[in-house]
Amino acid sequence: MVHYDDSMHDVCRDDHPESEALQEEVKQSLEETYSTVGALIDEGYIPYFDFFADGDWSHWIQPEFIGDDSMVDPERPESILVDHQWWRPIGVMFVATIDGEDVDSPPSIYEEDDDAACTPWHAHVGFPGRYAWWKYRQVYEDGGSLPCRTPWMLHVWIHPHEKSIYAHGAPEERGGAPAEPAGFDTDVDTDEETLGPEHLPDAIKSKVKDLW
Repeated sequence: MVHYDDSMHDVCRDDHPESEALQEEVKQSLEETYSTVGALIDEGYIPYFDFFADGDWSHWIQPEFIGDDSMVDPERPESILVDHQWWRPIGVMFVATIDGEDVDSPPSIYEEDDDAACTPWHAHVGFPGRYAWWKYRQVYEDGGSLPCRTPWMLHVWIHPHEKSIYAHGAPEERGGAPAEPAGFDTDVDTDEETLGPEHLPDAIKSKVKDLW
């Protein structure tokens, strides 16, 4: 992983009014529109490759939003970050693309008076991340060759974070029990089972089979 610049550590502040406003907008969007895994599925999100790895949270992506002309829109986040233990959206990830194409200079969240901009974007340059993005593009876009990096991406977590609301890793505290309802037709007790691929509706399993 590489950062766009050093601003996440040198400029960005969780208590800056623009950071607080963005976090609140993301929280409201998750509560009102994307509150359950079922809601994500209904809104066209699919689990990204890390959902099928051994982790306790993952990215879900929405190809339509990746392919539109917005980049930092809490109502249309390109990716939603899901905690597996509590079956709960815990943040979003914005992707710096316009019409599916990478944007080399992603927008700042805010700029200070000395022209220091908060641009806490990151990209993946390791093979797994690049390969997964390439596979996604084979199915949902025009494909192309294996990229040197993924597009620039930006996390915003809705729970208090030990490092930053823009940090790459998830916060330790993610809301706690009880787990959220699945939001789709299933007999699983979300308080007893951790969200995994075996719980996905058949239609979603079929949809992601060619991807991951």
